[in-house]
Amino acid sequence: MERDNSSRSRHALSVQWLALAFGAVLALPMASVAQGPGTEDGQWTYLGGDAWHTRYTPADQINASNFNDLEMAWRFNAASFGPATSRATPSYVDGKLITVTGERRAMIALDPATGELLWSFTEPNTPRYEYSMRYSYGKGIAYGERNGRGVAYISTPGFFLHALDVVTGEPLGNWGEAVPIAGFPPSGSQDMLADIIDGWGPWEAYSQSQPYDAFAGIPLELGYVTTSSPPIVVNDVVVVGNSAEQGYLQTRIENLPGDILGYDANTGAFKWKFHVIPRPGEFGHDTWDNDSWEWTGDVSSWAPMAADPELGLVYIVTNDVTIDYYGGHHPGDNLYSASIIALDVQTGERAWHYQMIHHDVWNYDTPTAPVLMDVNVDGRQIKGLFQATKQAFVYALDRETGEPIWPIPERAVPASRVPGERLSPTQPFPTKPAAYDLQGRTAEMLIDYTPAIYQQALQVAQDGNIFNALYDPPTTIDDPSGPAWNCPGGGGGTNIHGPPVADPVNGVMFVLSTQGCFRLQVEPGITSNMDGPEQTGTTHSDWVAMATSMPGGAIATMNGQRGGLPIFKGPVGRITAIDMNTGEHLWVIPHGDARQAEQDMIRNHPLLRGVQGVEVNRGRPGGAGGMVVTPTLLLYSGQTADDTWSLFAVDKRTGERVGAVEIPGRSRYGMSSWVHEGKQYVIIQLEDGLAAMALP
Repeated sequence: MERDNSSRSRHALSVQWLALAFGAVLALPMASVAQGPGTEDGQWTYLGGDAWHTRYTPADQINASNFNDLEMAWRFNAASFGPATSRATPSYVDGKLITVTGERRAMIALDPATGELLWSFTEPNTPRYEYSMRYSYGKGIAYGERNGRGVAYISTPGFFLHALDVVTGEPLGNWGEAVPIAGFPPSGSQDMLADIIDGWGPWEAYSQSQPYDAFAGIPLELGYVTTSSPPIVVNDVVVVGNSAEQGYLQTRIENLPGDILGYDANTGAFKWKFHVIPRPGEFGHDTWDNDSWEWTGDVSSWAPMAADPELGLVYIVTNDVTIDYYGGHHPGDNLYSASIIALDVQTGERAWHYQMIHHDVWNYDTPTAPVLMDVNVDGRQIKGLFQATKQAFVYALDRETGEPIWPIPERAVPASRVPGERLSPTQPFPTKPAAYDLQGRTAEMLIDYTPAIYQQALQVAQDGNIFNALYDPPTTIDDPSGPAWNCPGGGGGTNIHGPPVADPVNGVMFVLSTQGCFRLQVEPGITSNMDGPEQTGTTHSDWVAMATSMPGGAIATMNGQRGGLPIFKGPVGRITAIDMNTGEHLWVIPHGDARQAEQDMIRNHPLLRGVQGVEVNRGRPGGAGGMVVTPTLLLYSGQTADDTWSLFAVDKRTGERVGAVEIPGRSRYGMSSWVHEGKQYVIIQLEDGLAAMALP
């Protein structure tokens, strides 16, 4: 088996480096030479604003001096489309606000000034949609142009691709292939399932006796595929990722690989497919033992994508292999799971890859798109790629070559005691930037306001067997040590509902994270309560997750009770600013405000009377919240001490809070900012729709 995180194929691509100078472009509010395309003229063209997925707007109408004057300009309630999509970022293109909503992932266009619905498109119902476990995770749309007219693209829970005229909402004529299902438009759609299974061994064998049924899809015993993020359009190519069912709910080992697909943006014609599980003769095939490449799957790209149109590369991050917490049925490092993959957008060929976790069994799938920025490291101009993760690492790479900007050595990690499991003996550990949240639990992380407090916290941790390492593996149901602590757990660190943002002008990344831990334990798959006829695959795994996280375990407070004084340092929910020119942390602030009762408990705790430097506001855990960067501010959603949902403004240079305004409900994931008819708006994703904030 060959492990290769350094020897990569290269593209002979011309390079034009852009020098970054702190503040050099701040005087250009509507154009930045240090930013990827997508936000020119006040627009928000990509899911992440620009192709680099920075969520940065050059618009500067909203600033520290007037932020507290923001008010709600309008609110859109999505109830008519069913339960709203709580994870979506609207795009502002061609004078319209376009997003997705509802479990059917309807595409809608709104008037940016009023929130009035202009048009909508909903795909006809199919069993393929009804089975999808990702129907409410649409996240947004992709945008392109054909013959000078704007086109909006969506991929749906049923795994269809649609292209609509931005002005009219009508499916494009002479685009794609007619889908043979009642209610589908005669043009403007593409059945991607037919393309992804074409040439796949299990399907080819099955299809010898059963023809393809576009309405029903493929039988569950072969596998299933859906989508949870929009496509991305790069240089007239629509690149589409996908998703599978959650690995911590799976009990069987067969599934469809989540291959990446490319389509001609102008015609809808299929262009290429990249095999995320390499087949014989392809690079990485030797990282799959036991012939598991033939029948297992997932390795999906459920997170959004980023791109560098100038380099002609699209950057995709991937999930782990079918079934979380156990991988004995697919021994090996398993490329391209838990990896960053750079593909030539015209051919789908691999330019380079970097695997962040070998043989992942921790549910450390990559949850957010890479962030691209040009940085200056020790006098070297580098086109950078920065990937935040559930592990609270940022992997910093040269996006042209895939080489680490700073060393990422392989370090020894614990072996598994689960029968049949064979973990990698090492994992990559970035040396810069430093981890932006707690990894594992060690004595160095304990509160240490005084020596006596530290000793008491140490005793609590030792008595409760709370200390653990980052890559401690899951244990079996009969292991006397009980479930393994997993810190951060599969919820992060960083997770999809709180994606990072960046200031590409100055090379600074802002990362939202939480300190949550999981407890991992596996049981025999044949007796699992999760098993049933709705599972994909046919062969039970030897071991499967007992739950996403097992309940119980010691409570990490001084008195061992919930609501007590925490023994580990905070903030438990935080935002970290990292200068990617140096790899150094600039500042750390709590994400929002801890509840007033919690702050009062800490402030008045008997152990802390008269103690200086006590951390009273530890922020909110959970890591959920939208963020946007402007020329001077970091905007983010969160809660104040009285539980009021608010939009906060922070001086992005110092982390100082400069304003807070109330918003009409809980917000997470989606936030965008753009300029319509001379007015800057900030869009907040709510649980039941959208709210637009603007100056009077």
